Amino acid sequence: MRFLPTSLAGAYVIEQERHADERGFFARTWCAQELEQHGLETVLAQCSVSFNHRRGTLRGLHYQAPPFAEVKVVRCTRGSLFDVALDLRPDSASFRRWTGVELTEDDGRALYIPRGFAHGFLTLADATEVAYMISAPFDPKAARGVRWNDPFHGVHWPAPVEVIAPRDRDYPDTDVSRLLELRGL
Repeated sequence: MRFLPTSLAGAYVIEQERHADERGFFARTWCAQELEQHGLETVLAQCSVSFNHRRGTLRGLHYQAPPFAEVKVVRCTRGSLFDVALDLRPDSASFRRWTGVELTEDDGRALYIPRGFAHGFLTLADATEVAYMISAPFDPKAARGVRWNDPFHGVHWPAPVEVIAPRDRDYPDTDVSRLLELRGL
């Protein structure tokens, strides 16, 4: 596995090192030892999948408040998407900054998203499937979100949003005092 730092502290693009032959290829997508060598978390509490029928489907931007804050490793297993990590850690040098990475079924890349980040994606193809490896179980009372087009963060999506859940569409403008609950992550 190759770990490519993004512009946000602690967030990485993880590339597969594929070993190919006439059968196809083999590649690791998770290695606790290699993650640990890069100072990344290795706890894996839950794996989830998201299937999205239509191109232009937006999910997010979601996070969980402490003590349920979570690390996510996100990979596209079918189709393609624009994956976004938004740094909500008030003590971080990259607070309020975001990074976006295109992930496809063919490239095998993943985005490692640290605790204290919001996460969301926009599908770039019909029938897009996304696999998540998550460090903490989901707790509905800790679920939080940032509106996808909140000007406070200025995320630039590469295509129009065609499908979005009311919850994601209707998050209020960012309240900085609410983000203080993430201090110290």
